Amino acid sequence: MSRNKRRFPHVGLALERLARQVTEWTGGSSAFGVAVGVIIVWALTGPFFGFSDTWQLVINTGTTIVTFLMVFLIQRSQNKDAQAVHLKLNEIVAALAGASNRLINVEDLTEEEVRILHQHYERLVAIAKRDGDLRRSHSVEEAETRHSVKERREQERRASLSAVSPASSPPDPGAPARTQ
Repeated sequence: MSRNKRRFPHVGLALERLARQVTEWTGGSSAFGVAVGVIIVWALTGPFFGFSDTWQLVINTGTTIVTFLMVFLIQRSQNKDAQAVHLKLNEIVAALAGASNRLINVEDLTEEEVRILHQHYERLVAIAKRDGDLRRSHSVEEAETRHSVKERREQERRASLSAVSPASSPPDPGAPARTQ
């Protein structure tokens, strides 16, 4: 925690409350109405001030200041919303049986770590496509285990078929055709 937050916690809370109220107000219709009203009043005063440089400077300065402050309010609001969405998604991932915990706090990973994680999920899709059912697996680990079990069962089945004489067993559709 920063030194100023410990010394003046009431200032931080007051700024947070003010920012939240201003964000809520500026996101509403009344703020838009006020902005349109200011522009109309400014435009109507143009002939009175002779459309001077000072008259133009007033609107330019005003809009620059408002834009500067709004950038910070918008960023604050987006940060808070994004954090809330991430927390909700983390809760869902943590609560779902079979979901990979690799995704909890994925937003805190480096770009390289996200790229590696993406490669894991590409493998999951490839395994699911080989199995023929994209809905079957829940995580990379589970998909690899299921796929290994299926491959082992298929090998056992083929081994048991080859142990029986070729004349008494049905042909294996996956095996190459024999030529005599």
